[in-house]
Amino acid sequence: MRTPLRLVPAVVLLAPGQAQVPPTQPTAEDPFLAALLQETLRNHPDFQKAEHGVFLEQERVPQAGVLPDPSLSLGLQNDGFKRIEVGRMETSFYSVAFTQPFPWPGKRDLRKQVAALGVELSEAAKNRVQLGLEADVRRGCASLLLIRDQKTLQHQQDIFLEQAEQLARTRYEVGQGSQVDLLRAQLERTRLRQAVLSLAAEEKVAVAVLNRLRGHHLEDPIETTATLRDQPEPELLTLEAVEARSPELAAAWTGMKQAERQMDLAKLDRRPDFAVTAGLMPRGSLDPMWQVGVSVSLPIYGRSKQQRAVAEHDHHRLGQKAEVDSVHTLLWQRTEERTFQIQALRDIRSLYQQGLLVQSEASFKAALAQYGAGRGSFLGSLEALNGWVNDQGGYLQTLAQLQAQHIALREAALGPTVPLSGGSLGSASISTGGSGTPTAAKATAKAPGTAQDRGPAMKSM
Repeated sequence: MRTPLRLVPAVVLLAPGQAQVPPTQPTAEDPFLAALLQETLRNHPDFQKAEHGVFLEQERVPQAGVLPDPSLSLGLQNDGFKRIEVGRMETSFYSVAFTQPFPWPGKRDLRKQVAALGVELSEAAKNRVQLGLEADVRRGCASLLLIRDQKTLQHQQDIFLEQAEQLARTRYEVGQGSQVDLLRAQLERTRLRQAVLSLAAEEKVAVAVLNRLRGHHLEDPIETTATLRDQPEPELLTLEAVEARSPELAAAWTGMKQAERQMDLAKLDRRPDFAVTAGLMPRGSLDPMWQVGVSVSLPIYGRSKQQRAVAEHDHHRLGQKAEVDSVHTLLWQRTEERTFQIQALRDIRSLYQQGLLVQSEASFKAALAQYGAGRGSFLGSLEALNGWVNDQGGYLQTLAQLQAQHIALREAALGPTVPLSGGSLGSASISTGGSGTPTAAKATAKAPGTAQDRGPAMKSM
């Protein structure tokens, strides 16, 4: 089944609290992307695992506040070994006793607080999975648009090369051109066909990546009606907005609060716990007896046990505070890096739009016209065409890397920005000459693909 695609890879996630990332809401502008994101979160096993992790922690909260299990003891006290003396001897009886332990006041509430903070940690882990998957989907959509725009550019390139070949053949047939020009034109068209096959394979890979994310068959077709040029640039997020979205920062803060509650609990463990016992002792024909008692635990090993536990959780708290500082600093660095890259890419985009694209097209058409009039060389025309193709391809790469920077910013990724990958546009001279990939885009390009280096893995606090 073919599904029309209207892609806008910049769906803004609402963040009402720190690292509280609700599922992406559909919008009228990008119905397919919204549906794709919802399918991914519904079907992807990583998100399902993270959700069950939250449910698991939620089940621990009520358990932490419950009293310890009571105990029931049954016994027999008998005078002598010859027979059962219950009912005959006053000191012989059956016994039924019930004992209920009671922790020191405040311990149960602290245990519930520690368990509730465990839920927040698992929610932060789930939010990281959600942000990562949504970023992968947006990158996959933008990569698919990039590849298909490159295919369109290849088609235009083939049209121009065909015109150049016909012109070279005409000039050769009338004796005004050389056979070398004709052979060179044919060579470039052959190289272009090779690049077309390579880019077609890249397109299939991009479609397979999106289908894997949303849980569809890998070969299900995805039709696009938009182009990379149609995509609006998302709003630039501030450092405060990125921090509010960061699951790692939320987890570090929560881990510090959890360590503080655990330290408070360890301090209370120096207080004794109690147990109340009530028992009944039937004596057969004699009057029954009963008993009530209270027992108190004696924390006499506090110096080597409870005090050590307090110190342990204090070190944990200090470590978590250092983790907060570390994550905050790294997040600040990544936000600044991406902001600088976005500003540079915006300037490069403007340079393409206001000068390079128009100038390179005019240069190519003028060179081809001069060659047709016998006043220019075929090699010069071919180089002008290569320059035009490279400028068009560089412009597409600029748009793609601009989207990649915004996607990474919204993902609050601690790792380097994952670049959007496309394919080769033509021969080696065409794919690497001219303007090529902008410097700002190259600075973030580590490796092609959709795998995200997300920085330090979120730890279970």
